Amino acid sequence: MKSKHITILAALVITALSCSMNTAADKKAAKAEAQPAAEVNNNSNNSNKLDDCTKVEIKTSLGDIVVALYNETPIHRDNFIKLVNENYYDGVLFHRVIKDFMIQTGDGNSKTAGPDDHLGTGDPGYTLQAEFVYPKYFHKKGALAAARTADQVNPERRSSGSQFYIVTGQVYGVGQLEQMGKQLAEQQKGQRFQQLAMQHRDEIMRWQAEKDTTSLMRLQSQLIAQVNEEAAKNPAPGFTQEQIQAYSSVGGTPHLDGQYTVFGEVISGMEVVDKIQNVATRGGDDRPLQDIKIISAKILK
Repeated sequence: MKSKHITILAALVITALSCSMNTAADKKAAKAEAQPAAEVNNNSNNSNKLDDCTKVEIKTSLGDIVVALYNETPIHRDNFIKLVNENYYDGVLFHRVIKDFMIQTGDGNSKTAGPDDHLGTGDPGYTLQAEFVYPKYFHKKGALAAARTADQVNPERRSSGSQFYIVTGQVYGVGQLEQMGKQLAEQQKGQRFQQLAMQHRDEIMRWQAEKDTTSLMRLQSQLIAQVNEEAAKNPAPGFTQEQIQAYSSVGGTPHLDGQYTVFGEVISGMEVVDKIQNVATRGGDDRPLQDIKIISAKILK
């Protein structure tokens, strides 16, 4: 970790950031050259693993999607079932669509939204505890995951009570994935540095006001040393073989792994997801120019 890449200033800046409901779509997928993604096709072993999962049919204005909810994420599973049974999702729009990345929905305010409204903040009034079952469940194409607010105001990475996204992503080469794994390890170091720096916020603010660069640099060096020591004891793992196989064949968004709760996956209707990701959107907030809505959602018996 080089000090020129991580500075005390970064810790100060984050306190001033405002945020809106988002996926890490704020950091769009890396500009790697994408290959055409293969159709998502669960093999028999994976299908067997999903036999005991709750299935939900989501009828949209462009077709039907069926998702399976993982039993290993019971908080998100049960909340999704609750909202479906309450008809919460009936009439909501896909308010954020980014080709080769993801499609997002679940904002209750979108049911009555006008064409010029900016969406993404509506929810049932609560958040959910994060449930990371990683690396077993990751952001392959077709993954169902919970949206959330940014780390700066949500360090526990709690999920939105209702907003979710379905991954489309892109296909990556094996070499790209190896390099991305190294970048993610450095990103984790940066996040840890910011966490530690925030514990010294008052001191940093005082030293900034006093222009005490000696104290600032000394603290920065101490925190960098601590982060590097922690990383040496617990090195970040690279992608598993399952992840590499999925990301290099059907594709996905690997840079989201371990940061957002993945609580299910599409088991049919991925062609509908692809239709949605290919619609025209407006600049600024990625809302489709023509409304695409969830007509209804129901639990399949």
